[in-house]
Amino acid sequence: MNLGEKIIDRLRSEIGPNEYERYLKHLSYDVAHSRNDRVVFRAPNIFTARWVRTNYTKPLAHLFEVETGIRPEVEILIGDAPSPRANNKKIPNPETKSGTAKALLNPSFTFESFIVGSSNQFAYTTAKSVAEKPGKQYNPLFIYGGVGLGKTHLLHAIGNYRLERGDRVIYTTLEHFLNKFLSHLQSHTMEKFREHYRQCDLLLIDDIQFLSRKEKTQDELFHTFNELHGSGRQIVLSSDRPPKKIAGLEDRLRTRFEWGILADIQPPELETKIAIIQKKCELDGIRLDKEIVHYIATHMGDNIREIEGTIIKLNAMSTMLNQPITLEFAKNAIKDQLKEKQESVTIDDIVKIVSKELNVKPSDIKSKKRTKNVANARRIVIYLARNLTPNSMPQIALYFGMKDHSAVSHALRKINEIVDNDENFKVLLEELSNKVGTLTKTDKES
Repeated sequence: MNLGEKIIDRLRSEIGPNEYERYLKHLSYDVAHSRNDRVVFRAPNIFTARWVRTNYTKPLAHLFEVETGIRPEVEILIGDAPSPRANNKKIPNPETKSGTAKALLNPSFTFESFIVGSSNQFAYTTAKSVAEKPGKQYNPLFIYGGVGLGKTHLLHAIGNYRLERGDRVIYTTLEHFLNKFLSHLQSHTMEKFREHYRQCDLLLIDDIQFLSRKEKTQDELFHTFNELHGSGRQIVLSSDRPPKKIAGLEDRLRTRFEWGILADIQPPELETKIAIIQKKCELDGIRLDKEIVHYIATHMGDNIREIEGTIIKLNAMSTMLNQPITLEFAKNAIKDQLKEKQESVTIDDIVKIVSKELNVKPSDIKSKKRTKNVANARRIVIYLARNLTPNSMPQIALYFGMKDHSAVSHALRKINEIVDNDENFKVLLEELSNKVGTLTKTDKES
């Protein structure tokens, strides 16, 4: 094992198996062209090279420094391409492609890898339209929605699409934009800052809600917006809320953000979550049984990043413990995460969802009525309360004014009998479980 392979192996233990398998595994260390102060790795394609340059040049340099005492410059080249140093050319950095495009984009975030459902169909369609015809119809495009629902994925997908067509692309978070603004302001180099952001074909800014009450930054962004928009160049913004709900946002910016089109992303419905899990497993080579996929989809809430993290965790634990991923294994692995979620769910949340979906009054569910539809709704609430909240059977019985927990136990047995014999009823319970998680998340953020 040469020094470069040793360093990659050390980094592998720090980042986990998935990113290693997808990116770092495919790097080869170029011994012939590496020195103490400059090391060269070769990647099989531009996507791998760009991802490693963006995310791992600093960690690689650090590990080389730990090993040799010298912090080298790390070059990531494509295939047999000659080193830029050989021709005394400037070495590409993570923000530059051929000196024309500037972006820090995740190459795996594409339109093809985005799972479309009714909750995100409109945002996906408008994003695709913007990517195909930038600066024409929807400018700016303002995408908003809760945490982990796919806003960043769509921004990167637009950026990757245009980058491959030779456009000058800048992707930045609002925090990074703010930090660069302050840095240039303090060093009296604002012209350099303006040149950087105003000479692109496509500007993508993530988490624009953090612009709230930052007057100087808002002023600078206002002029940057006008410059780009006035010359027909595309702007795409993302936020966790629509412009009118961003406190402390100047009216002149708010109106400009609303000039184009607003596209919201709603929490995913159960079918979409299942499709996302299946796609993630397919991309990462992870095998999960249908019942495990359904368990994760119905119990892990609506944060897609969190769901994907759960899948990665399951795979890592399975590899480390050398055990297959069974349903029981999955339940044990994520029980602490579920406990946190359960503590935020109340029986009132469940009653609210069930009453709406089954068209039964909440007061009837809590009452002593025994009509078929009310009794069925009550059993469902009891079942979901037992599975989605930390309440014990006596606590649930107390909520419904029952004498003791035996009535709760009877309701649970009845529900389980129906589930065993009625696949449609089982699907209904899964949908309701998903909606309970979605309701709780939405309430927290509002």
